[in-house]
Amino acid sequence: MSETVIHPTAIIEDGAEIGPGCRIGPFCLVGPQVKLGGGCELLSHVVVTGDTTIGARTRIFPFAAIGHPPQDLKYNGEPTRVVIGEECIIRESVTVHPGTRAGDFLTTVGDQCFILAYAHVAHDCRIGNNVVLSNTVMLAGHCIIGDYAILGGGVGVHQFVRIGHHAFIGGMSAIEKDVIPYGMAVGNRAFLAGLNIVGLRRRGFSRDSIHELRRAYRLLFANEGTLKERMEDVATDHPDHVTVGEILAFIRAGGDRSVLTPRETGI
Repeated sequence: MSETVIHPTAIIEDGAEIGPGCRIGPFCLVGPQVKLGGGCELLSHVVVTGDTTIGARTRIFPFAAIGHPPQDLKYNGEPTRVVIGEECIIRESVTVHPGTRAGDFLTTVGDQCFILAYAHVAHDCRIGNNVVLSNTVMLAGHCIIGDYAILGGGVGVHQFVRIGHHAFIGGMSAIEKDVIPYGMAVGNRAFLAGLNIVGLRRRGFSRDSIHELRRAYRLLFANEGTLKERMEDVATDHPDHVTVGEILAFIRAGGDRSVLTPRETGI
């Protein structure tokens, strides 16, 4: 790994841990509790503070602010953390805030995430691996975003909402309810608009698997019966289908918000 390079105008406070091969550009500020993994790059004018750990080879672009106190009136200065994974790209003016007492004192971002300019990750959020948050995405507190989820530009997500893995959220959508894994949501206020078929194909899901998932989706969100009854029918019809089982498990797990449904479904 190459030698660590720190620009003379950068401020690295005593106690900060800078891994080998990091590059810290002009006018960056790294706080005393920060830990940067090997090969991280802070391009310029980046502020990383608080008890913040950033994984190896993550790149952070100008004016990003990571680890400042959460925007929560109940926060009283208690020690909380941010943990960001490896090989992430965090673009200009992104903000990521640490957790609070009401959560697990922790905000996490997984590996290989792509967080575009002006996106906001609020306190106590949990973001999986390979997630894309497009420009100006706004995550309220305690949101959970599954692996490979993609959120389009300008999306706003209500606090405590869960978005399942491989889900796709259309640009400018307002998400008030949980979005099932592999689901596609759009609108203000959003509704479930089908399955993320393009994403499934890109991730290498077989034709047969996608076909079975479509059948399960149509049954799950049909107009007959209750959601519980339809879930039982789907489980009976697809007892060994892993992807279908993941959707059912997501719904059964529940959360603080109800599950997003198609517009025509009266659930």
